[in-house]
Formats: sequence, C-alpha cells, structure tokens
Amino acid sequence: MKRPKLLNSKNIAILVVLAIAIVLPLFLRTNQYVLFLATTVLLYAVLASAWNIIGGMAGQLDLGAAAYVGLGAFTTGTLLIRFNLTPWVGMFIGALLAMGIATLIGIPLFGFKVKEVWYALSSSALVEVFRAIFMMWNKVGGPTERYLPFSAEGPRSWYLMRFNTYVPYFYIMLALLVVVFIINHRIRYSKLGYSLLALGEDEDAVEVLGVDSRLCKLKALMIYSFVAGLVGGVYGCIYGYLHPSFFSTDMSLEVVILGIVGGMGVTYGPLLAAIFLVSFREYLRASLSGMFPGKGLEGLYLMVYALILIVVALFQPRGIAPLIKRGFLKLKSFVGVK
Repeated sequence: MKRPKLLNSKNIAILVVLAIAIVLPLFLRTNQYVLFLATTVLLYAVLASAWNIIGGMAGQLDLGAAAYVGLGAFTTGTLLIRFNLTPWVGMFIGALLAMGIATLIGIPLFGFKVKEVWYALSSSALVEVFRAIFMMWNKVGGPTERYLPFSAEGPRSWYLMRFNTYVPYFYIMLALLVVVFIINHRIRYSKLGYSLLALGEDEDAVEVLGVDSRLCKLKALMIYSFVAGLVGGVYGCIYGYLHPSFFSTDMSLEVVILGIVGGMGVTYGPLLAAIFLVSFREYLRASLSGMFPGKGLEGLYLMVYALILIVVALFQPRGIAPLIKRGFLKLKSFVGVK
C-alpha cells in the first residue's frame, strides 16, 4: 500500500480545520470557559490519537493513559517546585519517565503474551497502583494539593508555564496534536504500521510470518506513553496543582472510548470523537446541571452521555470516522472535486 499524498483533498480539509483552530482563540479571548473547553477537547484528542497507535492499530486495549499522564504531571510539577526547573524541560523528563515505566511493564506483559482483557486489567491496575503510591508518598504527593508557583504575566509566566488565560495552553495542545497526528500518519503507512495493523487482526498468524510482535507492540507502547507523559506535564500546569486524583481511571476509560468511537486505527478518528463527544459531554454537564439545580441530578448528563455511546455502538460499530468519510465523499462528488 502506497502512502497517500500529503496534499490530497482529505488533508486539505484537515489543513482548513487547523487554520480555523489557529484563529479560534482570537474570537474567544473574553470567554475563558469556552477556551478551557476547547483546550480540554484538544488534550483528549492528543491522548486518544496517541492511544490509537497501541489500541487502534495494534489492537491492545490499554487502560493506562492516566498512569502516564499522572507521572508526567508529578515529575514536571515536582521539578518545578523543588528545583525551579521550567516545565518546558520538566515535561520531557516526565515523558521519558513515563516511557521508561511503560517499557518495564510492557516487556514482561508482551513477553508472556498477556493480551485482550488481561492486558486491559493489567494496564488499568497500573493507574490504581500509582494513585495509591502517590497518595502515601508525602515528599512529592500526599492527600493534599501541592500548588505550582504562579506569575501573572511577563517572561516569568512563560518560564513557569503558568498563565492567566487559556490561550497559550490551547496553542500548546494544538501543537502537540499536530505532531501526534503526523506521527500517526507516518506510522500508519510504515513497516511498523503494517505490522501493528496485522497484529491487531491476528497476532499468531503474523508471528508465523516472522514479525516480532513483542518488539512492535513495545514500540507502540513507548510512543503512546511518551506522548501521554508530555500531556501530563501541561495538564498539571493548566490545573496549577498536583494531586493523586490525576491518576484517574475515568480519564483512561474516556481516552479508550474516544479511540474506539472515533474509529480503530483511523488517523483522524480520535480527533473527530474528541470534538463531538467531549464538547457534547461538557455541554450536557453545564445545561442539565443548570436545569435541575439542587435536585441531586448533577450526574444526569452521564446517563444521557452513556445512552449516546450505546446508540453509536449499535448503529455505527466501526466508529464515526467511516460515517464522516462517507459524508465527505458525497460532498466531494456533489461539488465535482476529484
């Protein structure tokens, strides 16, 4: 299979979306809530796109995203608090630490061919293990929040990666999304990508052909955990504090949901899922909580959100990316674009 041209109609559409995203903060500067929502959408899009490498392509149901995000956040924040090391450096150290832990975990799991539901349980347990460790580790964690230093404006705010507006965080996440999107595209049409896609279909058959399944899956896990660690560094700066609650199974589950609903192995699928589902989730949270204040129905949005996921699973089991693709092809034929 030949790698498609970068300037085909699909990628031109992506470039148009990117251009819109670049100018979006110029129109939303005064609405910090919407900017925060947009930044959150991008954050989950980055995580789900990274998960697409290990989950969508390699077929490994990894539920450990929050473990790597938490490690990245705590490493970046602790280096800033204790040694005044800028998060621009600390986030890469955190990403390397997350990748190292993932490698140490992945080698025995893949070596013993732990997969499917057992791999999912193992990766999910990793999140809970780290949450317990950091809850008891008072020197860097503990049950109380550890707040990051803050400077309102000027060069110091950039050094600390702490801003009084969400605009810089939006652009940081947008840049990470572009990088991860390019990584997905290059892996998808590389030898590693073909091996991962084959592994996702039938691992035993691929091994008969001489493919080192353990090494391929380990490479995918390393890339995914490194990106999640980077995101974790920025995540901690956005919220301005460190707490073991960052090791959240809810976050891990949502990343997997976005990867599956977007379309397993589809490069742009996680981005589409994040745009639609995360935005809709937050809209439901705000609107339904406002409609029934003080009625004990603040969690009603979760039920509606779950019903929507069930409908998608029943009527679009391959994800929303194929549906969007069909609509895009019909639009192309309608306007006469080849």
